[in-house]
Amino acid sequence: MIYLDYQASTPLAPEARDAMLRWLDGPEGTGFGNPHSPHRMGRMAAAAIEVARDQVAAMMPPGGRVIFTGGATEAINLAIRGVNATGSISVSAIEHAAVLDTARALDRCHILNVSAEGKCNTRQDLPGDTRLVCVMQVNNEIGTIQPTVDWQRKARSAGALYLCDAVQAYGKQQVTGADMIAVSAHKLHGPKGVGALWLRDGVELIEVQTGGGQEDRLRSGTLSPALIAGFGAAAALAKERIEQDAAHVEALWMRARELFADWTLNGSEDARWHGNLNLRRNGLDVARLMSDCREVMFSAGSACASGSGRPSHVLKAIGLTDSEAKSSIRLGFGRYTKMAEIEEAARLINMAAEAQDL
Repeated sequence: MIYLDYQASTPLAPEARDAMLRWLDGPEGTGFGNPHSPHRMGRMAAAAIEVARDQVAAMMPPGGRVIFTGGATEAINLAIRGVNATGSISVSAIEHAAVLDTARALDRCHILNVSAEGKCNTRQDLPGDTRLVCVMQVNNEIGTIQPTVDWQRKARSAGALYLCDAVQAYGKQQVTGADMIAVSAHKLHGPKGVGALWLRDGVELIEVQTGGGQEDRLRSGTLSPALIAGFGAAAALAKERIEQDAAHVEALWMRARELFADWTLNGSEDARWHGNLNLRRNGLDVARLMSDCREVMFSAGSACASGSGRPSHVLKAIGLTDSEAKSSIRLGFGRYTKMAEIEEAARLINMAAEAQDL
């Protein structure tokens, strides 16, 4: 099988797996201790979590703290609900459902438009009562990179906080400034089931999940040393390999663009993470294509919305028709993708697509 769905999840790095095994069992079966217990095994587990906290924080801006969560969705909910804003929440039209649905659930959501290139620019006005702005760094469906530094400045000038969903950026490029940053381990070769919310110094949230307040009195529940150690190891490895990984992705991107030259690219070619190739072909039956290319793991949209039958809200936001959105596919690749896999996947996908034209 050829895996080209890196936006949905990434392969677990061997280094992250090794770090996790220490806390799933450990020497003489001592790795399972509760990190919130005061005895020696608890203190050992707690120390491992603090090492991982430093590793995750090392790829964040200076002057903040890391709160571990069960994933990016929980981190985003903690940020949006924890602000306890009484005014509007301004959200870009191409945010992940974790942001859009949470903001809408609070019934104070203002949508920020995006260009046909998939960029959310700061020339548009914010409602006068805006208290929180949410603009992601890299879009999960089309890979476009947003002007997050400009949005942070605009939010600050409006007296609002700025939340950045950096799930697709973290570990791949420099995460830029914000008041709050949400990230997920399994998008940078760490384990599923763990994420983090970075809070700038001075930002205070209310507790939205009660029951112990183990994480900075903001997030309750027993932390998993194994998952967090894996997250930390994956973050440390990403920091070490960031230039090497980017160069590899760029080479894969250039070859993929050659192999899919007769497809239409969705979103900006330049202002995007080049590990995301979102393409369309008029009249394409994507369900049939995926059935005909069962050995290639790719997506018809975000994994969170797959199977809904609805056209992508991201592709609709950049101006595509329902038909164009439904004839689009997303190929995602990264550190462990081989050039030969890109070439074989392109051969299979192109052959299956051309068979539909007959």
